[in-house]
Amino acid sequence: MLPEAIRYFTQVSRSLACMSAVCGTRDTARAAFGGVASPDGRPVTADSIFDLASLSKLFTGLAAMRLRAAGKLDFGAKVTRYAPQFAFLEDITVAQVLGFEIALRTPERIDAQPDKKAAEAMLFKCRPLPNGPNAYSDIHAMTARYILEGAADETLAEIVERELLRPLGMKETRCRVPENEISRCVCYDREHRIQGEKWLVREGVSLGSAHDPKARAMAPDGEAFCGHAGLFSTAGDMARLCRGILRGDVLSAGDLKEMARNRTGRPLPGGGWTQHLGLLCYVRNPVQRHSEVPEYMSDEAISLSGFTGNHIAVDPKLGIFEFFLGNRVMDRLTVLIPPPGKTIADYGLAPDGTGSVDWPGEGKVISSVDFVYLKDKHYHPEAAKALGVAIRDVR
Repeated sequence: MLPEAIRYFTQVSRSLACMSAVCGTRDTARAAFGGVASPDGRPVTADSIFDLASLSKLFTGLAAMRLRAAGKLDFGAKVTRYAPQFAFLEDITVAQVLGFEIALRTPERIDAQPDKKAAEAMLFKCRPLPNGPNAYSDIHAMTARYILEGAADETLAEIVERELLRPLGMKETRCRVPENEISRCVCYDREHRIQGEKWLVREGVSLGSAHDPKARAMAPDGEAFCGHAGLFSTAGDMARLCRGILRGDVLSAGDLKEMARNRTGRPLPGGGWTQHLGLLCYVRNPVQRHSEVPEYMSDEAISLSGFTGNHIAVDPKLGIFEFFLGNRVMDRLTVLIPPPGKTIADYGLAPDGTGSVDWPGEGKVISSVDFVYLKDKHYHPEAAKALGVAIRDVR
């Protein structure tokens, strides 16, 4: 069950340095923990604080639905009604942004700007484009931040605190970790990447700092919640969120169905499908390999994954949830884009991306390349067993 999944990820493939896994229902939860949270071998515990990465988008999406239910946010209104800073989005609706129904691009990378003010100015220059096969991006949730703040006349952090964290008793979830609790944070430093001929090591991500470079650019000291990333939490708090959703304490059944409605997925002319996305979340994709929703969950489930090694799925129809908080970054190879003529096999990796690479001056560096595709075989079946639900053979 869950301990077996943790053993695979932290001891067999070692694609995750550590992992906290939880699954359950509105009334129950089962949890397991394993691995190390720091280079010096500090063990992960139930109290370990993880960077939620893109799981943060779930909070933004839920907050948006809460504001709409309260009559403070009109999804059919133009973006500029609430956030006039986005001059190029004057013909785009709030729903189109929240549902990834249009692509959003900035002229330059936000995290390449010299300071916070310039990064924010670059975000405001984002432009709408027709959607392609990759509809998902961080820009939508970053834009949503300003839409929600304009609608509620509060910061997004204040909205999330009032609408979600305080009512659900989530006292360990925030965008700035108190100094006296930094030692509980998981370390995400020394990420390795191979991009063509470039071998890169990203260093200097201190404990309690967001791994996402755009979040650090927009809120260098964690002074704001940027919408797409930047929240920190524990396994216990995330279980409180999931159980609150299933109890109906967060959204009505109708609003949860609305959040889970596919807005982007469709067949492509050349075969395959576009990404299947709901309101700032993933919904079921017809191809299981590309679905963040576990195979055993229904079409009403919502799901998200995070780059640092996180996953969450909540199914209101079946009344179940599963998630894990992990660390695929610390002293690991996360990205491998071989130059023309090479494959990952040329670097000594298995077809599924597991293994290690000989790094000049460092020796073996463990790979978490293609980690996202390992969940269907090595996590979801174990979670299904723990939940007592049936799962078809994973393809």
